[in-house]
Amino acid sequence: MTQVWRSALLALLAWAVSASFAAEKKSGVQITEAEGKLRIAINGELFSEYHYKDVSRPYLYPLIGPKELPMTRNWPMAEAPNEEHDHPHHRSWWHAHGEVNGHDFWSESAKAGKTVHDGFIEVKSGEKEGVIRSRNKLVSKEGQTICTDERTLRIYSTGPHRVFDFEITTTASEGDLVFGDTKEGTTALRVAETMRLKGKVGKGHIVNSEGVRDGATWGKRAKWVDYHGPVKEQLVGAAIFDHPSNPRHPTYWHVRDYGLFAANPFGIHDFEKKEKGVGDLKLKKGEKVTFKYRFYLHEGDEKAGRVEEQYQAYVKEVK
Repeated sequence: MTQVWRSALLALLAWAVSASFAAEKKSGVQITEAEGKLRIAINGELFSEYHYKDVSRPYLYPLIGPKELPMTRNWPMAEAPNEEHDHPHHRSWWHAHGEVNGHDFWSESAKAGKTVHDGFIEVKSGEKEGVIRSRNKLVSKEGQTICTDERTLRIYSTGPHRVFDFEITTTASEGDLVFGDTKEGTTALRVAETMRLKGKVGKGHIVNSEGVRDGATWGKRAKWVDYHGPVKEQLVGAAIFDHPSNPRHPTYWHVRDYGLFAANPFGIHDFEKKEKGVGDLKLKKGEKVTFKYRFYLHEGDEKAGRVEEQYQAYVKEVK
């Protein structure tokens, strides 16, 4: 073998090894550190970014669904055509509540508190799943820590749909704790403008596990809710699953025709028009409460996406 052919063969082998290594690196869920955020990729494609530094509360933005379609509103993180500039605290995906020991952690008003990132417990990439576990403090406007929590995001590499689980355990670490009875909460998405039920570009629909549809789903209890509509002229949907172990399962839903989509187990006063306080959830100092949800981003409506079937699989898989 001549020196020229030997060099060409070695170069080809080096390229093959490099390409194989690159392909291997791009499979699964990859979570990498950036400035004030974690970048989450699935099989080499951006899925989302977990923003945690100098923010009112940690949030995921963007949220990329099947066929690399953006599933949540851009504003206020970014400007985009035909988007309403209402509710600046609706940041793509987030968890917060409007009344915790009387303090507002839902809005971003001058009187509201903040959910402050207090460190990562685990950040792990993987072939089948990636994990982000964090500690957080709910801090009032006056600087008082009201309580603490631990959150786990588990992102799966399955396709063509996108699936991630969210689990949060809140501890009454500073004293007795009350999640107040208000509709303003709690675990939420703000869907893409074209997916919303109403609005100048909204062409979406809402359906829950009990068969209730569209505007009638607000304040109703259900195991899951699906919000679907067109994005770039392709029909996609986002479903949230309420785990059977959650307090007050099946939960109430603060799901609006303008694109807000939230599971809220606390707002009974608003949802059922009962006396104020009936929806309070109280913890004694040192006690904990855990909530678990799955987010399922799929093609088509709830039937094409087999949402009920996926919910049943979730119940069997996650205990």
